[in-house]
Amino acid sequence: MTKATSKLVPESWQTSDHRNDPVVGELIEKFGESVFRLQPSRTGMPIAWVARERIKDVLLFLKNVSKPYSMLYDLHGVDERLRTHREEIPDGVDYTVFYHLISMERNHDIMFKVGLSEKDLELASIVSLFPNANWYERETWEMFGIVFSGHPNLRRIMMPDTWEGHPLRKDYPARATEFDPFELTRQKEAIEMEALTFNPEDWGMARSKENEDFMFLNLGPNHPSAHGAFRIVLQLDGEDIVDCVPDIGYHHRGAEKMGERQSWHSYIPYTDRIEYLGGCVNEMPYVLAVEKLAGIKVPERVEVIRVMLSELFRINSHLLYISTFIQDVGAMTPVFFAFTDRQKIYDLVEAITGFRMHPAWFRIGGVAHDLPRGWERLLKAFLDWMPKRLEEYVTAALKNTVLKARSQGVATYNAKEALEWGVTGAGLRATGIEFDVRKWRPYSGYENFDFEIPVGGGVSDCYNRVMLKVEEIRQSLKILTQCYHNMPSGPFKADHPLTTPPPKERALQHIETLITHFLQVSWGPVMPANESFQMIEATKGINSYYLTSDGSTTSYRTRVRTPSFPHLQQIPSVISGSLVSDLIVYLGSIDFVMSDVDR
Repeated sequence: MTKATSKLVPESWQTSDHRNDPVVGELIEKFGESVFRLQPSRTGMPIAWVARERIKDVLLFLKNVSKPYSMLYDLHGVDERLRTHREEIPDGVDYTVFYHLISMERNHDIMFKVGLSEKDLELASIVSLFPNANWYERETWEMFGIVFSGHPNLRRIMMPDTWEGHPLRKDYPARATEFDPFELTRQKEAIEMEALTFNPEDWGMARSKENEDFMFLNLGPNHPSAHGAFRIVLQLDGEDIVDCVPDIGYHHRGAEKMGERQSWHSYIPYTDRIEYLGGCVNEMPYVLAVEKLAGIKVPERVEVIRVMLSELFRINSHLLYISTFIQDVGAMTPVFFAFTDRQKIYDLVEAITGFRMHPAWFRIGGVAHDLPRGWERLLKAFLDWMPKRLEEYVTAALKNTVLKARSQGVATYNAKEALEWGVTGAGLRATGIEFDVRKWRPYSGYENFDFEIPVGGGVSDCYNRVMLKVEEIRQSLKILTQCYHNMPSGPFKADHPLTTPPPKERALQHIETLITHFLQVSWGPVMPANESFQMIEATKGINSYYLTSDGSTTSYRTRVRTPSFPHLQQIPSVISGSLVSDLIVYLGSIDFVMSDVDR
């Protein structure tokens, strides 16, 4: 392991309004100080309230400034009506829409907030500035009822078209017991099925041209090449794709709404299942964001254990991705070999955590328990096994001339297009941008590990994306080797009143500790009123949690930004003009699961 320079460590542990941040100075110089109201937080980035009349001008300025903020990373809303700690919220604000931008050249984020009254929930669409705002604005309208004027097709995206109400409003029920019993009559089923009928005119599509008709093909929502409950409607001219409409939401289960009724501890199991192949990887951003709220710094042993589990799950996910990509192109055998390798990882994970796919093992302030005796032997056996096995996949399948012919030059996009659509992970790095959160914004001690960031040559195609994942497995093995040789000693949890419950022996000896234990388990810890944010390099790109605490035992607002959501939104811009067979290869190269899209 090598020690990183301190400047790489994010300065987000203390509440700050980042008034001295250079980008804040640029904004004030351009628009004047009266336009912005800075909000202190623990997000690690400037947050500025802006009037809705100025938000589009501000975003346009930052998109074109020197070292531009070229990616709209996230856009969503908050129902502020029940907030008790309103010190940082402007008067008269009932709903908030936030815009999160990233500058790759600066390695810097900034967030803007627009406050709205519930009597006037209308805001100008920014799809003309950032094309990926399309789906984010649709979801924000659906969940909160905020209208984005000028949006090309403002309609439901997660819920059926027949759905009533806006689920993320505070007056919308959060529990099934608050609804009437569900009943699916034949009449209701007929209405729901009719609502699923695709009407091309609704999407600006023509049914024919001068001399011939287009064919419309439903691929999914139950199709082996769709990689889950995902539907994509294709407008075809012969076998050529003229246009397409991705249709998502079949896997939606209200993960963000669940965050409002679970305690800070009890929400952890939900994080595993948002992207069900990533396991502990997806627990990481949540527990780190909560630890920022609480001001908890975990022991070094905890950091290394978390890295070890994360990299095991990264390899596990990548093996499934690589083998199913090969299967999508037409080869069957590698899938069975890869599942054998993945079982070795699951055996190791089970030995450490007691569970396999969804351990829910990371805790606020630590991990559930210490490493068991013999973990080194199991990890060493895997590290001896995997490198040779990986080379077999490359030699036998990925260098196959048929596979290369089917995937090289297919579904290409460049760095500019990747940033416009919010692409992260291997898809972005294949375009030549080496953005990896583990290196650029280290967390959990990644700054102490020696590993490289695999980067492509400037154009991302299906073959480049899968080969980058192969190299990422090699780098994860390198990280795991360092975990094996350099596991620190020490406690597996922080000594902090808001962390995971105290040791059993202490709870049995001290009544005050026993009371604290009881309250932590039954009610959950009370987090200070504030906002925090944490992004991590997940298996499929950047995953992040933006948490709002109102000084309670539950989160006031849990925003989960997943990588797969923007990756599927990008599909029409990439695949138009290609063959249907190319679409199948492209879908296999994206590396997505629908739970990560739909949440």
